[in-house]
Amino acid sequence: MIIDRRFRGPAGSGNGGYVAGLLAGHVASDTVTVTLRRPPPLDTELHVATDDDRGIGARLWDGEERLVAEALAGAIVVPAVPPVPYEEALEAAEKYRAAERHPFPGCFVCGPEREPGDGLRLEPGPVAEGTVAAPWVPAEPPEPEIMWSVLDCPGGLSYGQDDPPVVLGTMTAQVTELPEAGERCVVMGLARTREGRRLHAATAAYGADGRLLGRAEQIWIEVDPARFGS
Repeated sequence: MIIDRRFRGPAGSGNGGYVAGLLAGHVASDTVTVTLRRPPPLDTELHVATDDDRGIGARLWDGEERLVAEALAGAIVVPAVPPVPYEEALEAAEKYRAAERHPFPGCFVCGPEREPGDGLRLEPGPVAEGTVAAPWVPAEPPEPEIMWSVLDCPGGLSYGQDDPPVVLGTMTAQVTELPEAGERCVVMGLARTREGRRLHAATAAYGADGRLLGRAEQIWIEVDPARFGS
């Protein structure tokens, strides 16, 4: 597996949701928990090792000793974050664009410096206390790892864009359906609880008819941005 530079999050590492989605594809479960152990390196040959033929777990290695991420069959037991109307998500995106800074402006998912068609350019803006929403219209039918990407950043951004920045630590996601090209979707993010440097969040994505496309529960970690080349 090679994480192309296009799919970066922070400047020097892969987008957490995208990498997690790729690794989740090696686990035989509709719900998978992925834990990122170090920043996923870009443009580097990585090795995927599965636990056994049952596909209950997988690990991503950089060389023989550097564990990048590990995945296991997971579960989500809490209700999904409810959606807002598409029009409200559009209004929220205007507030996102009005923010003075972004911790990782080149992020594949939410980076404002990415060109349309290169990055997803999700813009999760506030719709309530601790809740953000973003409109999303996929240009083409997304692969599952793109759905994991979409379900990534709105969780961290539910805590705002102020210092210190946060990066994805653990993500449990379930993708139930892929949207059609051109479908007007809504992606939600919800701040749950904070424990020191660990922030718990949830995300969900909905199709134009309100059907649930996917959801995730996450742990985000406050970091020193210098560690990620930002």
